[in-house]
Amino acid sequence: MPVPARRDTTADPYAWLEERDSPDVLAYLNGENELTEQWLARHNDQREVLFNEIRSRIRETDLSLPAVWGPWLYYQRTETGAEYPRFYRCQRPADGGLEIDEGSETLLLDLNALAGDGFLQLGDYAISPDHQWLAYSLDCQGNETYQLYLKNLASDETTELELEQADGSLVWAADSAHLFAITMDETSRPAYLWRLHPRKSPVQLFHEADQRFYLHVYRSSSEQWLLLASASKNTSEVQILPADQPMADWQLMAARADGHEYHVDHGPDGLVIRSNAEGENYCLYLANPDRPGQSDWSRVIATDPQRTLEDFSVQAGGLLLHYRDQGLVTLEVSPTEGEEYVVDMPDAVYSLHVQGGEEYESAWVRLRYESLNRPAQVLALHLASGERRVLKQVPVEGGFDAEDYQVSREWAISADGTRVPISLVRLRDREPGPAPLYLYGYGAYGASMDPWFSHARLSLLQRGWQFAIAHVRGGADLGEAWYQNGKLEHKENTFSDFIACAEHLIAEGFTSREKLAIAGGSAGGLLIGNVINQRPGLFAAAVADVPFVDVFNTMNNPELPLTVGEYEEWGDMRDPVVAERVRSYAPYEQVRRQDYPALFVTAGYHDMRVQYWEAAKWVAKLRHSKTDHHPLLLRTQMSAGHGGASGRYQGMRELAEEYSFLLAVIPAA
Repeated sequence: MPVPARRDTTADPYAWLEERDSPDVLAYLNGENELTEQWLARHNDQREVLFNEIRSRIRETDLSLPAVWGPWLYYQRTETGAEYPRFYRCQRPADGGLEIDEGSETLLLDLNALAGDGFLQLGDYAISPDHQWLAYSLDCQGNETYQLYLKNLASDETTELELEQADGSLVWAADSAHLFAITMDETSRPAYLWRLHPRKSPVQLFHEADQRFYLHVYRSSSEQWLLLASASKNTSEVQILPADQPMADWQLMAARADGHEYHVDHGPDGLVIRSNAEGENYCLYLANPDRPGQSDWSRVIATDPQRTLEDFSVQAGGLLLHYRDQGLVTLEVSPTEGEEYVVDMPDAVYSLHVQGGEEYESAWVRLRYESLNRPAQVLALHLASGERRVLKQVPVEGGFDAEDYQVSREWAISADGTRVPISLVRLRDREPGPAPLYLYGYGAYGASMDPWFSHARLSLLQRGWQFAIAHVRGGADLGEAWYQNGKLEHKENTFSDFIACAEHLIAEGFTSREKLAIAGGSAGGLLIGNVINQRPGLFAAAVADVPFVDVFNTMNNPELPLTVGEYEEWGDMRDPVVAERVRSYAPYEQVRRQDYPALFVTAGYHDMRVQYWEAAKWVAKLRHSKTDHHPLLLRTQMSAGHGGASGRYQGMRELAEEYSFLLAVIPAA
């Protein structure tokens, strides 16, 4: 695909790497992969040891927690040696339990058979309301373009649906005959809504013409309504349709107004709307579906100035409010019958989410809870009473004990005096003194980096390493204002926050410059690229996964996939003030002659979010400019996209390679 011309004409000596599929580019990428292989092989290559360690902690043959729907339990099985799960269903037990009835078990989808030896990513997996059909979507390249399929569960006959450039989403109407799907435009932006029927040609219903807005279609929690959201980075509008009237016209709720963001669901009290119309921390409204316009919204929860209403969940038995407070999620439950209460959690640092799996009418809702030292568990919460019970604990094979690891919250002071939280985990009985530390950061798009457990990370922790998350501005870890103060003209706060976190961990004796590794991916790779330009001597090593480092050139090219939609996050480069601001922090533009830390960089050749050439150009420029002899490695996955390899064992091998690099450049304590 030819690369469109940029508005900016500044000479770029490595622009030739943007010529996808050219022999010179392929030779360069394959040559870099070979250099990476050679370096790892010569420097205490532990990839196979680490892979086997990681694999030994995973329960390879396992059964997912069944989801309950109608007369069936739906679930997945993983088996030793299989890269992908297999999807099943069985008849629902008469006693309401979750025991699998193997006599009625039916295999619905086997991704292993579909993948062969190539890349495979399952997009959507949608069972029809009458349980007779399975609609699913597959990406076989890694470019996030999906082919749609429809399987008759009675006959096992599978049909390929005629819709090109699909984004993978699939939503059933209540008649179990019509499907709604979305396709992308030439910039890979979800832009067209279609109504599908297996015996009819696709019908285009809506085109989102504004390049800043992306379409998303979904079904309400009550299953009574279909909702079409069109959203940019800071503005949204929603249309609704009765799920049992797929041929009817969609109704607009509130027309887009710059800066107004709202999200809609449907529950026992009608339409539920989370909106920032009265403040950036959001409030909650109710509306009658017969009168969905904004003038008829009724506010039921006011904006809280101290915390952000981040989300909400509805069940027939109650409403759950998800608040973001001091970097943690708090759930407040308002049952249909009974008193309101708060769901309390035992750890100081944790991740808590409402998870699907129960029917809308169920008296129970499922929560997923985990921490840096505690593998995920799925809890059943009784909405009326607050009773909790553990439904599933993700296992860790090999004698793991969560109490062997200490989790804590640290606070750094950024350049402008802002307190920045850090989540930290390490062995409880570690030797005193500075130890190797892996510091992770992201800081963009309002994405909160809630602490998560990792089976693979134990390979570092058990070797005396520590792991920390810097909850920098640009994410929404401390609420909506935290996000707003790390974007556009405030983007420098993201970088200064991260540097402050690194300095704090060194000053407090957790680590030292010689033992500090930093990491981030995608927009987090921009963060890593920036801070190693600013303060290269502060870090011993850095990992940048599919890094967004050529931000200046990418944002100057509106014909590249998704660029225009990024203006509200980074700025519109047609404004010379914005262009100069972005140039001033863009990692690729700011590479200079100086020493850099050891660096491990990854790319996906079919990545449509961050093009492979961003990493390739950056590495080429670093190799030409840097004045040190530290390793600089580039690994391009030639058959993958933004998320890396698709199979679970392939993913383990990618992590083993990264960890082998880190253990070679920063020896274990």
